[in-house]
Amino acid sequence: MTTRDRHPFGRDYQLMVSALAEATRRRDAELGGAERAYQDSAAQAASELARAEGDAQSADRWAGAAAAQVLDVDREAERLWEQLRRARGMRMRALGEVPEPEPVELLPRIALPRNPPDACDPVTEAPRVLLARVAERIDVTVRPAGRRALPRWALPLLPLVGALFAALASLVASGLVTVGSTDVWGGSVLRVLGWTSFLVAPSSGVPMVALFAHRRLQARLDIGGVGLTLLGGMISATALSLAFAATH
Repeated sequence: MTTRDRHPFGRDYQLMVSALAEATRRRDAELGGAERAYQDSAAQAASELARAEGDAQSADRWAGAAAAQVLDVDREAERLWEQLRRARGMRMRALGEVPEPEPVELLPRIALPRNPPDACDPVTEAPRVLLARVAERIDVTVRPAGRRALPRWALPLLPLVGALFAALASLVASGLVTVGSTDVWGGSVLRVLGWTSFLVAPSSGVPMVALFAHRRLQARLDIGGVGLTLLGGMISATALSLAFAATH
């Protein structure tokens, strides 16, 4: 066999070697792609697992905080209930024991949180705020405002407030007397009202101070507070009355 006759076999051999090399390259490329895909999937799975573990830990912390809050709310509710039972006018048989909380099945869906709330969420403070309001109302019921005295810082202000209201009443009285002294119809009635206003002007601030103390300060105006208010009112009303008499 001559060299010319062997050339077709050489070309076939070279083609087979090239095909084998191409197949090897494709196999390596596919193996590399599969390896990268496996690594990406493993990394994604590890990330998902770490995130799930973080969510589980957050849920555990939230559940622990919620359980602690439930215990605190229950203890505070029992304390407030006992305090209410000791209030005057409340019968223990009428109140009975502390009522049980509403079952979860009866709560509306909007009241059931699906995710742990943020720390700055004001909803988490709602039970404490409600209990604080209840405690304030019970405190007013147990210790009504009639038993409390005015705070010390309010005592120096009573003569000033009494003088202010007395001055306003005296100005109204002087206006009535002045208008009644003219030839207007019903002038005598206006003069009588004016002089009567002069008489009640010193004590005009007492009802307003008592109302403010009861509504805002949850206290009562005792005899000392009445005296201080009358003192300021009498000084102011006397000064305005003398000034009015001097001008007329």
